[in-house]
Amino acid sequence: MSRRRIAALAMAAAGLGLSLTPPADAAPTEADCRTAVHGSTGTATCFNPDADADHVQLHIECRRWWDPDVDGRPVELGPAQGATLADRCWKEVQSVWITHG
Repeated sequence: MSRRRIAALAMAAAGLGLSLTPPADAAPTEADCRTAVHGSTGTATCFNPDADADHVQLHIECRRWWDPDVDGRPVELGPAQGATLADRCWKEVQSVWITHG
């Protein structure tokens, strides 16, 4: 959409008494992440649609008691940025999840 069209829509909304900006007390959103397991590798693909940065961290719980669990390093996702995080167990993956910070 062109800048001219966006400006025209904003002016039309203002004329109707509508606001195009979210309220100041709106809760910040987090990056959207999807996880997958392929063999002994856990993967998360994340995208941050918000205007504020988000930090995502991949965690993997391995199925075998002797296989160490994995806590990946936090990755900063700026506005409209995406990343793929991956790590692995020696054998099978029990579960994969993402934390935000």
